[in-house]
Amino acid sequence: MTSTSTAPLRLQNLVDGAWADARDGRVADVVDPATGEVYAHAPVSGPADVDAAVGAAARAFTTWRRTTPAERQRALLRLADAVEARADELVAVESRDTGKPLHLTATEEVPPCVDQLRFFAGAARVLEGASAGEYLAGHTSFVRREPVGVVGQVTPWNYPLMMAVWKIAPALAAGNTVVLKPSDTTPASTLLLAELAAGILPPGVLNVVCGDRGTGRALVEHPRPDMVAITGSVRAGTEVAGSAARDVKRVHLELGGKAPVVVFADADLDAAAAGIASAGYFNAGQDCTAATRVLVQAAVHDDFLAALAAQARTQRTGAPDDPGVAFGPVNSADQLARVTGFLERLPGHAEVVAGGRRQGDRGYFHEATVVAGLRQDDEAVQDEIFGPVITVQPFADEAEAVALANGVRYGLAGSVWTSDHARAMRLSRDLDVGVVWINTHIPFVAEMPHGGFKQSGYGKDLSMYGLEDYTRIKHVMSAID
Repeated sequence: MTSTSTAPLRLQNLVDGAWADARDGRVADVVDPATGEVYAHAPVSGPADVDAAVGAAARAFTTWRRTTPAERQRALLRLADAVEARADELVAVESRDTGKPLHLTATEEVPPCVDQLRFFAGAARVLEGASAGEYLAGHTSFVRREPVGVVGQVTPWNYPLMMAVWKIAPALAAGNTVVLKPSDTTPASTLLLAELAAGILPPGVLNVVCGDRGTGRALVEHPRPDMVAITGSVRAGTEVAGSAARDVKRVHLELGGKAPVVVFADADLDAAAAGIASAGYFNAGQDCTAATRVLVQAAVHDDFLAALAAQARTQRTGAPDDPGVAFGPVNSADQLARVTGFLERLPGHAEVVAGGRRQGDRGYFHEATVVAGLRQDDEAVQDEIFGPVITVQPFADEAEAVALANGVRYGLAGSVWTSDHARAMRLSRDLDVGVVWINTHIPFVAEMPHGGFKQSGYGKDLSMYGLEDYTRIKHVMSAID
């Protein structure tokens, strides 16, 4: 990555350990969402660029797959140390890419990236399998767990650095090589991560190609990758799955969400309102697990709505260098138009009780918003807004709460707020989602899996389950008599 004091940054791909422009010279603007101004140009990679990156990964796989778990552990630990040592730089780049507040990026995003790299470094050495044994007379059987091969990965714009870590760490720990395509709107922090990795990993083990949807399509359709992993929209996931099916690639999909947040009358309403506002507006609500669809028991609906609206009014948005802001802008002009479009199309029975407007005329800022009066089949309930908008609906009893919670196409995450332990356990069983929080919402730890059901996709990120997704199982049998 290079720049001058007056010109935008010039971003490049990392292929086979070397920096390169797109072969046809195409570039796209990268816009700072806090200002709306172009601050960098990134390659728009075509099929030839993707082919070169995949070829480099395929060559590197022949040796990287033979490394021991201890060698891969040492490499990932060195990468974690490098990320930690250059944390301030990564925070600055990530913040400019996304508009996120500097103080929150420094405390809530970069440290978990370091921890997750270290977790997978250790996990590389503790993969388990069935015990060897004589299951057929005169023969011994055992199971080998092997890397899948070359993995194509596509990451989103809402957490560009963290999602890159979630993708590459388990894949590399398992012995795979990677070609990763970051979002076209937020490539810079991923390229800085790749720069750090280039000083540690052999050439070709990790390759990064920038570009648009066509670049991602070229990566998925390329015949060589053995697996494709994507974090993105349902639309993108279905396209990837359909394309991968043509040559039977393995697929790992982490797609959208519409997390139900179920608040019962016996919950601590003030604590619930504060926790839900924090989890709903973090990163401007641009999180597949964000607490943005709240279901409240009818007996306390009005009290909770007032408490949540009061919380929303304290959630200030603004420039990344303002230490008092709770969240920054949304990702782009298109994303701002999406958020405002949902609010403009609200049905007559809906009511905006807090926020509801764009903030300022520079950058892509939007107020923290609360919407009440919605019905289950309304667009704002059924579809992912991906912005700082929380909807609130009443329910009568536990059965209705479960029906409303599960009554969307997504199944990524949800939470239950109650003082009744048995009820919390029932809801954790009955909610058709991959992650359930009780009296909290949104924390993750590297040791526990993240991934959803239904149209939220399949496969797990984080945890040993995430590592196992990047392996294949082989049965070996030997005659012994």
